[in-house]
Amino acid sequence: MTGNELQPPTPDEIDALAQAAREGDAQALDDVIRLLRPRVLNICRGVLPFNPDAEDACQEALINIAAKIGSFRGTSRFTTWVHAVAVNSARSTYRRLKNQATPRGAGDDLGLERADPQTTSVIAGTRLDLLEAMDILEREHPSFVTPLLLRDVYGLSYNEIAAETGAPLGTVKSQVHDGRRLVRPLLRVSE
Repeated sequence: MTGNELQPPTPDEIDALAQAAREGDAQALDDVIRLLRPRVLNICRGVLPFNPDAEDACQEALINIAAKIGSFRGTSRFTTWVHAVAVNSARSTYRRLKNQATPRGAGDDLGLERADPQTTSVIAGTRLDLLEAMDILEREHPSFVTPLLLRDVYGLSYNEIAAETGAPLGTVKSQVHDGRRLVRPLLRVSE
């Protein structure tokens, strides 16, 4: 290895690889997926701290990135778009795990208690109240979820979120503000 291979790629280099992959360069796609894997895994760990679950979500996210790279518009950094894909994959994995952990159907006839998502963690260490709040917000106001997660969980700037979502800056700020207002009563206060 040369000294350059040890340095992480710059955002411009990742954007260039993503553009080449978007145009059909298979080697660029392989390279961008390989380079993004650690970043995607860290994003997934932020939602799913149990490593095997985060690994599953990361794999799903990388598959989605590879499959949907043609839909990347190039109006923001590629890594901003990757954040949104990774967050959605982690949330999808959480929902799947939650559904597997919650007794349904015949189990209800056997007297099994339904898990209380406010007190029962299907994934150790996860903020269940936040994940449940995002699920409720998604059902009632789906356009608020991505801007709110990108701003408050991942710390992206309003400008980055506007570029990624294609929404005007004022709309993004409004969605984040309204999303916070709706989610706040659903979150437990830490004691």
